[in-house]
Amino acid sequence: MSNDTKPSTPVAVIGLGCFFPRATGTAAYWHLLYHGKDAITDVPASHWSPHDYFDEDPGRKDHVYCRRGGFLSPIQFDPTEFGIPPSNLESTDTSQLIGLMAAKMALETAGYGNGTDFDRDRTSVILGVTGTQELVIPLSSRLSWPKWKRALEDAQVDPEKARQVMASLADEYVEWQENSFPGLLGNVVAGRICNRLDLNGTNCVVDAACASSMSAINLALLELYTGRSRMVVTGGVDTLNDIFMHMCFARTQILSPSGDARPFSQDADGTVLGEGVGILILKRLEDAVKEGDRILSVIKGIGSSSDGKSQSIYAPRAEGQLKALREAYDAAAVPPHSVDLIEAHGTGTRVGDKIEVQALKMLFAEDETKGHCALGSVKSMIGHTKAAAGSAGLIKAVLALHHKILPPTLKADQPDPEIGLEDSPFYLNKASRPWFRQGEQPRRAGVSAFGFGGSNFHMVLEEYQPERTAVAWDGSIEIIALSAVSYDDLVRRLEEVRPSLIEEKSSDTLPYRAAELRRAFDAQQPFRLLMILQREEGDQGPAWNCDTVLEEARNGLDQKADQAFWFGRSSFFGQGPVPGPVAFLFPGQGSQYLQMGRDWVAWFPEALATLEMADRHFGESSALTDHIYPHIADDQHEALETALRNTAVAQPAIGAVSIAMEKVLRRFGVVPEYTCGHSYGELTALTSAGWIDDGTLFDLSVLRGKLMAASDGPEDTSRGTMTAVKAPLDKLEKLIADENLDVILANRNSPNQGVLSGAVAS
Repeated sequence: MSNDTKPSTPVAVIGLGCFFPRATGTAAYWHLLYHGKDAITDVPASHWSPHDYFDEDPGRKDHVYCRRGGFLSPIQFDPTEFGIPPSNLESTDTSQLIGLMAAKMALETAGYGNGTDFDRDRTSVILGVTGTQELVIPLSSRLSWPKWKRALEDAQVDPEKARQVMASLADEYVEWQENSFPGLLGNVVAGRICNRLDLNGTNCVVDAACASSMSAINLALLELYTGRSRMVVTGGVDTLNDIFMHMCFARTQILSPSGDARPFSQDADGTVLGEGVGILILKRLEDAVKEGDRILSVIKGIGSSSDGKSQSIYAPRAEGQLKALREAYDAAAVPPHSVDLIEAHGTGTRVGDKIEVQALKMLFAEDETKGHCALGSVKSMIGHTKAAAGSAGLIKAVLALHHKILPPTLKADQPDPEIGLEDSPFYLNKASRPWFRQGEQPRRAGVSAFGFGGSNFHMVLEEYQPERTAVAWDGSIEIIALSAVSYDDLVRRLEEVRPSLIEEKSSDTLPYRAAELRRAFDAQQPFRLLMILQREEGDQGPAWNCDTVLEEARNGLDQKADQAFWFGRSSFFGQGPVPGPVAFLFPGQGSQYLQMGRDWVAWFPEALATLEMADRHFGESSALTDHIYPHIADDQHEALETALRNTAVAQPAIGAVSIAMEKVLRRFGVVPEYTCGHSYGELTALTSAGWIDDGTLFDLSVLRGKLMAASDGPEDTSRGTMTAVKAPLDKLEKLIADENLDVILANRNSPNQGVLSGAVAS
């Protein structure tokens, strides 16, 4: 740490609210992140017309060469909820309205909604908002009417026809009204939040181009550090993805001609624009703890810098970024190697990405300890959200730390060889993976945001508590459960609930209706139907797939009335008495595979805790979980599978994942009355039955695996070995007897396969 740098005051993130492409709300955003969904689409008709403005030729004037990006789904806005006259909506910028909704959402998730009392006088709103807002363009365009008139007169158009043309043109643009001036101002994005939600602290916006939201958070942290504010509503707002903004970026030649952002990829050819709103609620950590707030993660420190003098006002400099990086880790008082995730600025421009990795490599090279760090950018999923880009990355990192999951980056299957990731601690994470702690070190993440004009920011985050306490559920799945005493009653019940479910498919009330139906479900009734609904975001906004699932269930009931059990893609039917006792059969060696049980371990607290306990008992230089859930490069897959097949690794791995899954089943009330195991699986069966505890299971698994894998070389024929033989068991037994072999039939895997065990010489 520099002599003149003191550790920053820890600040807690206690609330989140967001709207990003194909992600209306924080749960939907996490769903998009975890599942690696691509929200980049063709430009919708609501924004601008490719027919009018698109041309593949980058040099054509007044046209753009990219027609794809990340666009917000339609959002229902009720002006009466915020006391806004409906007549004012046309003259109010979209950023102000959606920003207001996101701020309210964030405060509610922090526990400060619905009239909750808190210190409003010391609650500030500081947001990143760029200077140009959506309404500026149409309102200024109306002022061109004298030019329209003169052009028509010069063309000797009939005066009446000219008047009609001018009236038609005027109808294309919003009219000037009394509320137009406040409605178009960027600073009123924050002001309207303060006004409508009655917040009386500092009220301002900050413009640092694409680093605006991180710049605003920097100012918010200063407010908290000095004690001027007790709580801050902060983040970034950018709903401007119109043709004007596309033209700005197209003229600088940094948009992707192919229409995709591919951060750090050898196929990267530029960025695509996105729009979004990301809001965070911050408090000093000691205040949040004292007041019982739910703490999602902790901001340890932030660094900022300017690129200073350079060749171009928008060309990045590694030296400038490095200064911000160093300042952040000095302020956080943690070494760079302790960070497991870097959410980079990562726009998908070859030069920008190369310089960013160069700065990161310079920083990590100063730290002698080596490790592995996931490098990613959410821009691969939602595009470059400009003023909201920093908040999009920051919320991603907060959720990753909270859920203990490393999310993926898309479209970078082959890294750009020019950035040299193979000579660095960094790797591109291509699929969501459980995030395991290494020893006693907390999970940490770094987030970067850079802006035109040389504005550089980097933030260091840390988890608040090492244990996950809740399921990492994203709210995208609901179960509808129906039961009845007869088949006809079940059909009638389905028809009764069908209209209400379809009516609520686009609302936030459907989960409550689903919970009500589950409470009424009686597993003892002889006729039972389950339906799995999924919530997806499309061009018309978020909706549940009620229509197709209900149709599938009804068709199944109509066409399969003679079947005691059937299941479709999303519906499941069963009739008759509840089955008898439950038995668990645990697998033996050979059942292992890379990423086994990944979602279970990623989602459920007890499963994650089980794998972390197994890591502590493994006792090798590498963690057991590194073998099961490795960060896989395309050319390493076969070698990693081979490493997992090693008996010393395979047996502890199978045991850890098996018992983790067993605990998740117990969470849902699925408890075995009988347990058994195949070969090695006998150990997990004994654990499930309560005969040995988890620690003993892992110790025995490690020891058993080592002993079975040990070998002094081919000349040592005294040691034991095993071999699987595909043949009927009676023939194997006869072969052993007839040939007087010094082996035994150790495993009876199936009627046609057994395992022979004996000395190597045998």
